[in-house]
Amino acid sequence: MTYQQILYEIKDNILTLTLNRPDQLNAFTSQMREELIDAFDRADADDQVRAIIVTGAGRAFCAGADLSAGVETFDYQARDGQSLAKQHRDGGGRLTLRIFESIKPVIAAINGPAVGIGVTMTLAMDIRIAAQNAKFGFVFTRRGIVPEACSSWFLPRIVGISQALEWILSGRIFPADEAVRSGLVKSSHPPDCLVSVARDLAKDIAENTSAVSVALARQMLWRTLGAAHPMEAHKVESPAIYHAGRSADAREGITAFLEKRPAKFTDKPSKDMPPFYPWWEEITFI
Repeated sequence: MTYQQILYEIKDNILTLTLNRPDQLNAFTSQMREELIDAFDRADADDQVRAIIVTGAGRAFCAGADLSAGVETFDYQARDGQSLAKQHRDGGGRLTLRIFESIKPVIAAINGPAVGIGVTMTLAMDIRIAAQNAKFGFVFTRRGIVPEACSSWFLPRIVGISQALEWILSGRIFPADEAVRSGLVKSSHPPDCLVSVARDLAKDIAENTSAVSVALARQMLWRTLGAAHPMEAHKVESPAIYHAGRSADAREGITAFLEKRPAKFTDKPSKDMPPFYPWWEEITFI
């Protein structure tokens, strides 16, 4: 796929995805969605990519859905002829589900306003940092719609149900320092150094960790987040540590530690994932 609304750049084993509609404040479109989904597919298939940064071009991260269709923006029956609700899948949800499935760690470098899908798309990312002048808003109730992009699942798990409800029910815009205090974002930074901070985080992962360990650990944490009992985690961790302990990366990691040198991990997610992976049953939309 040739990308027109995002930029795809790999440097030092770090993929930077840039939302690239700066004149429209990177407003989200169906084309941008399909390009992002394709980009995550490419990244997962590329062992050279060890971490992913998502940021925006210009002064915004993403100002939300493109509203150029006016009052028909969210009227999918009028726009697409979809007459039955069960036939419709939320596009933002398709994107966040794809990010959720990523085997590469994902860092959001939120360089400006992140509203609606502009913030909900980041909830499936692993680490969020923001520019000090960034603003956030789960504005759905102020547009007469409801939360999307699986945010009713992600947001309470990140910030707690009370904070999630206050933001969702009010639909108000709030600043970066409030996002930091609530745990929505890890930290805020001057705008001109935001991406370099994100790159430092990504570089630390890329240079010092096992790609297979990171891929497994990411899925272990996300997929046991809603488990009813810690036994569910134990059932996954037991075979994971068994197989990891026999791997070339485990031997290298321990040897490097004992020899007081940086580890040189060689296992690759494309071919060295353990035989029990994936361990979950896929949940389908219909």
